[in-house]
Amino acid sequence: MSEHPLVAAVKPLVDAMGAELLGPAQAEGDDVVLSWEGEDVLAVRLPQLSDSLDHILAAMERRHGMPLAELDRKAKQEVVRILEARGAFSVRHGVETVAGALGVSRFTVYNYLNRETALNREKATKGE
Repeated sequence: MSEHPLVAAVKPLVDAMGAELLGPAQAEGDDVVLSWEGEDVLAVRLPQLSDSLDHILAAMERRHGMPLAELDRKAKQEVVRILEARGAFSVRHGVETVAGALGVSRFTVYNYLNRETALNREKATKGE
């Protein structure tokens, strides 16, 4: 696939999502075909949700520069907060997958989630 300006523009987003770039002729049912000035330029094959979670976890490890299991408790809590905001726990086995990546139990992940909910509730009552 040639380096069309649209390809260059969307590639970082596609990579961040763990999606795949294809030629427009390769598009199948759920693929998203992107056009430029009326011409189909590329197709994007979106990842399965479970693959997306693995991709997000790998990106977070790269961002932190170490395995997530080696982070301190506060950093792990922040990872859980970010993952919750991105819908990671709506994926089947999401809690188990995240717990494994963080090197903690499912119970600990639930505690982190409950802690975040309590903090948000406290902020709301204080009017923040």
